[in-house]
Amino acid sequence: MFERILRLVDEVPEIDRFLGVDDLLSGINAVAERHSDCASVRRIGTSRLGEPLWSLTVEGGRKQAVVFAAVHPNEPVGGQTSLHLARTLAADPALRAELGHTWHIIPCIDPDGTRLNEGWFEPPLTMRRYGRNFYRPAGREQVEWSFPLAYKGVFFDAVIPETVALMRLFDELKPDFMCSLHNAEYGGVYYYADSTTPELSRALAAIPAHLGLPLQTGENEEPYMRELAPGIYLGLSARQNIDYLESIGVDHTDYEAGDSSMSYVERYGTRYLVSEVPYWTSEDSCDTTPLDVSYAAVLRERAKELMEADLVLSGLLASVQNDLTARSPYRRALNAFLPGLAKQSRIASAAADTPGADRAAVVSERFHSAEVLQSVRMRLGGMLLSTLDGELAVGNGTPAIRAAHAELTGVFDRWADLAEAEVPATAIPIRKLVATQFGAILASVATPR
Repeated sequence: MFERILRLVDEVPEIDRFLGVDDLLSGINAVAERHSDCASVRRIGTSRLGEPLWSLTVEGGRKQAVVFAAVHPNEPVGGQTSLHLARTLAADPALRAELGHTWHIIPCIDPDGTRLNEGWFEPPLTMRRYGRNFYRPAGREQVEWSFPLAYKGVFFDAVIPETVALMRLFDELKPDFMCSLHNAEYGGVYYYADSTTPELSRALAAIPAHLGLPLQTGENEEPYMRELAPGIYLGLSARQNIDYLESIGVDHTDYEAGDSSMSYVERYGTRYLVSEVPYWTSEDSCDTTPLDVSYAAVLRERAKELMEADLVLSGLLASVQNDLTARSPYRRALNAFLPGLAKQSRIASAAADTPGADRAAVVSERFHSAEVLQSVRMRLGGMLLSTLDGELAVGNGTPAIRAAHAELTGVFDRWADLAEAEVPATAIPIRKLVATQFGAILASVATPR
């Protein structure tokens, strides 16, 4: 079966851009119309702004599989992957029969947020264009992190409509398999799973290798991640995050989001895969060569730079706070994320003081620290500019708003220059990212666990 999966991976066509919401929905409707004998589209919910949420069902067996994309709306690779998966399954009855699942494919679970990112979906993909057109919701408004939570004094039940739609689907289907499609910015390919086997681990490593992409073997996305195999980690939960913060003495009571889809489906014994593929890659991201600087020093430098970014961005937002009038999602995101900069700085400082941090850092750890900083600057700087753009667009050009916009434009341009100079990276062809996620889904379903 795995050789067949690799052949299917090789058949993924070239892709020149990311698809927006309308194109994704047109795509699944076309699949349903062309393959009406096995495929149909149904509405599963409504977005916060009133847009219908659609799922394509492809009949294929007794077991149920749910695949969904745009759980974070700045991560559009999964939309393309879900559409390619739908087309492939609908056109290949032998493959559906061999996999033995009926598929429920949601190409865009957050259309409201995805539309705010469409400004960077056309090539060329650069960090400057990405940041200037970037939107990511506040944690409590993210589909992936707004499932119910009650743990160690943290309570969350402000479940957003998009997450309610997924919960209803999970409760109805009690799926045998779930896949949440994600993207990272830099580095290599990695996965979260409920479990793995030697056969599945080999397959998940072999697919990106077949496409010339590295596995992520540098510093982890989160310090509390538990490795199951190289590039494969146990699925994340809010509980893990809270436990980690408690263990390093950082207050967790201000945790303002919910739990993950991975945690939610545990009640049904669902096998799951979360695939993370990067937009850009760099040899430094996987380089374990020791440096002549300690890991503690790298962490302290990260802490210092994050605090400096916080002072700039928080100061500019404070200078216009009384003049802002629009009920902007950018503004809500900034109010949620900006306090996190100081917290990230404290976490990095605390980690620098832990036993063993005085060892030599490796190249990938320095690269990770640099890309975290550049990503924060581009993301939050871009969203603050979009907040100010919106005020100017409705005629609210107060002296404070105009001054902040002018200052931040200069700051953002300098940060973009630094991002492109200090974190040299190459944009990965979209086809390879889609092919990696597509192959990983097939391998996860086809391999017994």
